[in-house]
Amino acid sequence: MVTWSRWVQSLGSENAFRIGPKIRSIEDTGKKVIKCNLGEPDFPLPRFIKDEVKRQIDLDNTHYCDPQGILPLRRAVASYFESTRAIPSDPARVVVFPGAKPPIGFAQMAYCGPGDEVIYPSPGFPIYESFIASVGAKPVPIHLREDSGFTLTGAEVEAAMSRRTRLIFLNFPSNPTGGVGTQEQLGQIAEVVLRKGSRDLRVYSDEVYEHILFDGARHQSIASFPGMAERTIVVGGASKSFSWTGGRVGWALFPTTEEAEVFRNLAINFYSCVPAYNQEGARVGLESPEFAPANRQMVEAFQARRDLVVEGLRRVEGITCQMPRGAFYVFPNVAGLCERLGIMEAWRGLPAATRALTTPSTLLQMFLLFEYQVATMDRKSFGRIGTENLHFLRLSIATDIDSLRTAVDRIAAASRDTAGFQRFVRAGENLA
Repeated sequence: MVTWSRWVQSLGSENAFRIGPKIRSIEDTGKKVIKCNLGEPDFPLPRFIKDEVKRQIDLDNTHYCDPQGILPLRRAVASYFESTRAIPSDPARVVVFPGAKPPIGFAQMAYCGPGDEVIYPSPGFPIYESFIASVGAKPVPIHLREDSGFTLTGAEVEAAMSRRTRLIFLNFPSNPTGGVGTQEQLGQIAEVVLRKGSRDLRVYSDEVYEHILFDGARHQSIASFPGMAERTIVVGGASKSFSWTGGRVGWALFPTTEEAEVFRNLAINFYSCVPAYNQEGARVGLESPEFAPANRQMVEAFQARRDLVVEGLRRVEGITCQMPRGAFYVFPNVAGLCERLGIMEAWRGLPAATRALTTPSTLLQMFLLFEYQVATMDRKSFGRIGTENLHFLRLSIATDIDSLRTAVDRIAAASRDTAGFQRFVRAGENLA
């Protein structure tokens, strides 16, 4: 038996990837699973980006490059942030990463030590919480409220802050809820940070879904408020906006060149560099006039799917569902359904060891997957601390509309299948 380091043992994970083997085991039996679990746009990478990547490979641009990111992409990112956020930008303060996920952990490694505090939204992207223990910091989740559209107020941030707060994670539009912070809310948060936070405090503004907004909503960044560019790490990437999850290109604008140099050194230690040909593709994505119409087509499709799924779920007895204003997820409250199907009672009756591994929403998630072949994500996949009495599912709408229509029909059928759920629980398999 290998003895793992404390660091490895303290790391959490992202359950959207861990459910993959379960899906494959079902599909190996010949059943088709409707995959509403992964946050991956189902649109092709736009042709103009593909062409540039292939052109760069033909030019033999396939070797090591600057660990901080190639200068043409860093210039494009700096110019883009300056024009869209009205903040001073400099390529020397931009760092390119293999996707927008690495800087989440790197930021905690760089800014936090034992006893420092990290504030983050819950539900939120799971890596915010999963990394905190590994650096010895203290997690301070702010539980987003369904009745406020899963947004965040200055008062909530102020109540969570202390003199030990070093990082505050914001994510608008939000994964998993689709919540979008308003200008007023972001202004309140900025005022609290400037008034109460130390000069060492950093706001990590995860804006990877900035181009996926509905109903005329416009993207707002906290970095645009007076005094906040000096306190904020602004993060974006190619995975969602360009439908290019496999390209693994993300970027961040740091408040100072000193901070960017620290993250450059982390890049050297962990992965050396991001492929230059993919970086050139991302540069074209940011600069090309062809991006806007391609993005508009994707967003219009997501909005139609959102409307279909939310309206369908709202017709299911025991489910309530907010209308998300961005991203490509819906986040229904399934507490009433769990009560009606007997899931709450079944969970309470499980052996203690099993109960510790699962939740009522997890039982519903597994029932939908194994009995109705709909893959979703449970509430604990987006933050575990203090969520024992919160019962939600996340459905990704990044799949075709006919499949989503079938998924909603299957969920409705499952909601009436009390006997089927009891058989599922009695079988005692796949409960977590």
